[in-house]
Amino acid sequence: MDYKQMGDRFRRFLRYYSYIFDEIDPESAAQRIKASIWFRGPNAWILAFAIVLASVGLNVNSTAVIIGAMLVSPLMGPIIGAGLAMGTNDTDLLKSAAKNLLVMVIISLLASTLFFVLSPLSLVNPTELEARTSPTIYDVLIAFFGGMAGILENSRKERGTVLSGVAIATALMPPLCTAGYGLAHLNMHFFFGALYLFVINSVFIALATYLMVKYLRFPTMSGISEEVATRRRNAISAILVIILVPSIWSAFTLIRNNNFERDVQNFVENNRLVAPSTYIYEYSVKGRQAQISLAGEPLDEGLRAGIYTKASSYGIKQKNLTLLEHSFGMSQRDMNTLIEEIYNNTSAELDAKQAMLESMLARLDELSLEITRLKEEQACQQETTAPQDTLSASD
Repeated sequence: MDYKQMGDRFRRFLRYYSYIFDEIDPESAAQRIKASIWFRGPNAWILAFAIVLASVGLNVNSTAVIIGAMLVSPLMGPIIGAGLAMGTNDTDLLKSAAKNLLVMVIISLLASTLFFVLSPLSLVNPTELEARTSPTIYDVLIAFFGGMAGILENSRKERGTVLSGVAIATALMPPLCTAGYGLAHLNMHFFFGALYLFVINSVFIALATYLMVKYLRFPTMSGISEEVATRRRNAISAILVIILVPSIWSAFTLIRNNNFERDVQNFVENNRLVAPSTYIYEYSVKGRQAQISLAGEPLDEGLRAGIYTKASSYGIKQKNLTLLEHSFGMSQRDMNTLIEEIYNNTSAELDAKQAMLESMLARLDELSLEITRLKEEQACQQETTAPQDTLSASD
């Protein structure tokens, strides 16, 4: 078999497993998407209930409740509808999708803000809420490929359960709930961070829909000029750049901070004893600042410089490292003496308790023997009286 035949077989293999046009129905898909963009009546109520449910999950740090709320929520309709409108040049549909998206955001913010205003619970460490305040390029990738899967699932002739997974992966509800938390507590970091994550999700789901609509050759509206199409493409490109730049910087910061924390952890694990009489007993990292707590004898300038030099070999600069000394005010010899005295006193107490325990065990053995003796005497007395009872009965 020559290379040409192998290439033909490989192309047939790829086409067999990757060809999708026989399995899709663009016309029916467009109708379903158009019908799903409206937020009124039951859809509006379901959205409000789902938002409150997600807010409860965020409030108590319950991932399971948050996932359940995302499965209930009808949030993706207007966003996919906007992507379809751009891909098919349907201006009226784009206006309707944008209007309903705005209604959706208002309902969500009102419901979540009201919940967090009324909720008496305020966690010290709300990890589920904080996770939605610093979006990165990874959130962009999740939204984009989730949107790809969503529009492809909508376009299939036989629809499956992919949309449920897309709803969970793209996570549209938690950012809106977190923004409501920010409004309720007047915390603008939470509000703007979460709103930015929602914008990322919405824009890149719509972009993925737009690209798939073009690829799947959905029927388009006629009448749009090339000038308008060019302006639209330029506007989309500008919006993508504006949204992407902060997320890329956030991802860079996240990776850099994570690497710094790993370097600090490695330094501490490999250098617990930083001096003959001084050791690291605790450390903490926040951003790119590390604090290391030391116990033992006070450090002189030479030892401190040596710690900083050793830390620099792990990629930790002196400006990013703070050494906190906690001296006990005594020499190592005095400290060893104190520890020895504590050990001896503890050993003496343990010996005394051991002797008491042995005495109690000996006494218990004596009582056991006494009980056994009494039982034997009682048995003998019963055997002695038994014949007399038999004689009396015969008389």
